[in-house]
Amino acid sequence: MAKNFRLYTKEELNIGKTILLDEEQTHYLKNVVKYTINDDILCFDNQNGEFLCKITNIGKKTIQISVQSKTKDYISCPDIWLLFAPLKKDKTDFVIEKATELGVKKIIPTITRYTITNNIKTERYIAQSIEASEQCRRTDLPEISSAKSLQDILSNWDTSRTLFFMDETLQSKPFIEQLKNTKTSKSAILIGPEGGFSDDELTILRKLPFAKGATLGPRILRAETAVASALACWQMILGDWSN
Repeated sequence: MAKNFRLYTKEELNIGKTILLDEEQTHYLKNVVKYTINDDILCFDNQNGEFLCKITNIGKKTIQISVQSKTKDYISCPDIWLLFAPLKKDKTDFVIEKATELGVKKIIPTITRYTITNNIKTERYIAQSIEASEQCRRTDLPEISSAKSLQDILSNWDTSRTLFFMDETLQSKPFIEQLKNTKTSKSAILIGPEGGFSDDELTILRKLPFAKGATLGPRILRAETAVASALACWQMILGDWSN
């Protein structure tokens, strides 16, 4: 079978090594995509790159693979973080998936005044980011932080990292303009909740020397749309789309 299926493995990959896949991965390969002995798959380990592996044994609950050759070196995504206020389930799923595809290095669920949900499921976010990394052919995984309040995040901020907050009041400069005037690519993007930032939050953000307000055009975007739009802009100007 064509070697187009891709898996993340926690176990370090090296040529010649034999690895047992976990029960969930085994079930998917056996019963969903119907892989058999001698079929090839691609695997990555978040440290050594991507490798071509061959299925050498299929058991009831485990599949054994043998690492054959290296197909891609490990490449770390650009140093861009995403801070977002968690949304309703499907919308948060979209944010995690698209942030991973768009090359975010770290994702921080951020609790703001008007965040609409307290149902924060970090393990679910990690699983979704792994699946998205498998599909988009990343060789690294984004770091998924536990949820933190905006106040705690700002009070412990590394001031060498520029924080761009998307200003739904449209009182800030266009994001593309802000990006072009930024000297370092070490950045973070903050997207507020569906209700927007509170007046107090905006006042605090506007006073921070490391923070820059930015707008994404003349229309008010949904939070999940703003995430994808802002990340695409950043990648185009400061990220790996600009190379």
